Amino acid sequence: MTPERIPFPVVDEISRHCVDEREPDTVHIEIHLPGRLDEDRLRRAVRDALGRHPRVLMREAPPRWWRPGYAWELPGTPDTDPVRFPGDTLAEARHRSLRDAPPLSAAPPLRVEVVDAPEGGGCVLLATVNHTGLDGPACLRVLATAAELYGGADNAPAPPPVRAATGPDRPEPSAPPEPGSAWARPARLAADHGGGRPGHGNGMHLADLPLPSRPKGSPYTVNDQLLVATCLTALRWNRDHGRGDRPVRITMPVDDRPRTADMPIGNGTRLVEVPFGTPHRAADGDPEAVEELLRATALRTRALKALPRPQLGRSGALLTAPVLPVGVRAVSARALRRGLGPWASTTLLSNLGRLAYPMDFGNGAGRATAAWISAPARMPRGVSVTTISAGGRLQVVLRWSRGRLDDAAGHRLGELFARTLAETASGHGGPAAGRPTGQEAAR
Repeated sequence: MTPERIPFPVVDEISRHCVDEREPDTVHIEIHLPGRLDEDRLRRAVRDALGRHPRVLMREAPPRWWRPGYAWELPGTPDTDPVRFPGDTLAEARHRSLRDAPPLSAAPPLRVEVVDAPEGGGCVLLATVNHTGLDGPACLRVLATAAELYGGADNAPAPPPVRAATGPDRPEPSAPPEPGSAWARPARLAADHGGGRPGHGNGMHLADLPLPSRPKGSPYTVNDQLLVATCLTALRWNRDHGRGDRPVRITMPVDDRPRTADMPIGNGTRLVEVPFGTPHRAADGDPEAVEELLRATALRTRALKALPRPQLGRSGALLTAPVLPVGVRAVSARALRRGLGPWASTTLLSNLGRLAYPMDFGNGAGRATAAWISAPARMPRGVSVTTISAGGRLQVVLRWSRGRLDDAAGHRLGELFARTLAETASGHGGPAAGRPTGQEAAR
């Protein structure tokens, strides 16, 4: 029987056009559990979870450059078993997650590995996603279904937090941040290779931080604090490297999908760009200027999230219009990406909020104690920041292209981000009290 075929959506097609083996387009997800997972039981649970979310069972139909577009085949059953127990370390599994993307030629474009936790006594479930077919929130939904099938525990998503309305104790910000000219080239994080040459692939720094506190009734959210910290980190990093201040622009994914069992699977986020201009006083460490920037950022992000917009903007929709053969569109997309590289945003910040699911595997494995997720960090940006909160803590992954930073520089940038984020907290007085995470680099 011929499998059902569906055309590539806009995000999938653009990602497919820009494949670069030197920088695999992967999403890395790791769930830390206090107990152990049984191999056979997990295989059955993942297989059954894939059946409940058949859209994840996709493979690329054989591409032909003259066709009007790429297409996914939905075979209905897995071509390969995605579950592995490789028997090596978490550091090695992390490295593999950044280096080896699951192929698009076999369903599903997903790999699930289980390794021992470095501190002993538990395990880590590490999923690697080929981002051309799937994003992090969709994979988390599939893993939550697998957890429920594995242990029988309720893994329904928690209700989203209710954002308090504005009022006398929660005033609206007075003005958005100064965005700067739309034609100005945004700041690019200064390259740092310690005197050596640029490399290939990605590295990452993981941190476990306290959630930044906020004054009661403040109009800004943790997401706004993360945006401000990312902006100020970029400005300070560049100053430390002898670069002048340039306008900062941050790409922020927005995901409006429900987290219920019928959540649409695939690449479901839309990208918005948050412009900051050059907030000099806040970058200098002026607490009043930081507070003003937080309030102004809250106003701007609220407006940007409410604005209807195609997933990759109108340019993405135009590039994927089936007017020319897909092979011609691919050449055009790659050329445009190179030509517009200098105008790409400074970095990407993907904040997934609270871990929506308990990730309770029961049966001796237990409930997730921590989770880390990282988005790709391909050039020209070369750096991404991904955050999620679990157990009242903030898990942060800073991921970099070795075309921009070596591993030592990447860790320094991650430490600078933690210190800067602490400045956005109410009553801050020093660096964020982060806990070590074991092997922090994926080499």
